[in-house]
Amino acid sequence: MEIRSAKISDAEPIYSLINCYAERDIMLFRSMAEIYGNLMAFIVAEINDEIIGCCTLQIIWSDLAEIKSLAVAQKNIGQGVGKKLVTAAVEKARQLGIEKVFALTLEPDFFEKLGFEKIEKDGLPMKVWSDCAKCPKQQNCDETAVVKFVKREKLFK
Repeated sequence: MEIRSAKISDAEPIYSLINCYAERDIMLFRSMAEIYGNLMAFIVAEINDEIIGCCTLQIIWSDLAEIKSLAVAQKNIGQGVGKKLVTAAVEKARQLGIEKVFALTLEPDFFEKLGFEKIEKDGLPMKVWSDCAKCPKQQNCDETAVVKFVKREKLFK
């Protein structure tokens, strides 16, 4: 399995992965325009030229980034794909010098196994809530906020 930055040819498979979950009300829908517009933030998992997972790392502020649109193909669930994608996103944040990475998730246990901690959503800055305005569940949100404090490491010794 290769974990890498997305490229243009990955947009359609990313769209399919995300919207498979969105159709089941597990994730927010993403249009092709949104995927193309955020393609540089996407990280993908690929096996034999097939995209089997994706996520984005969206920078919110100088010390905060969000992992979004984490999706794994149904046939590949339980194979460590999600773990590798989240680990890659956290590493990308570390390289950028970002101190905290958070996610809003229906699977907080998954993130806790990767070193994230549950937090109150109210503790997140208002800028985080831009996607919430588009969410049909905004008044009855069932997601849990989780955060990981990224240790700053010197990139140049």
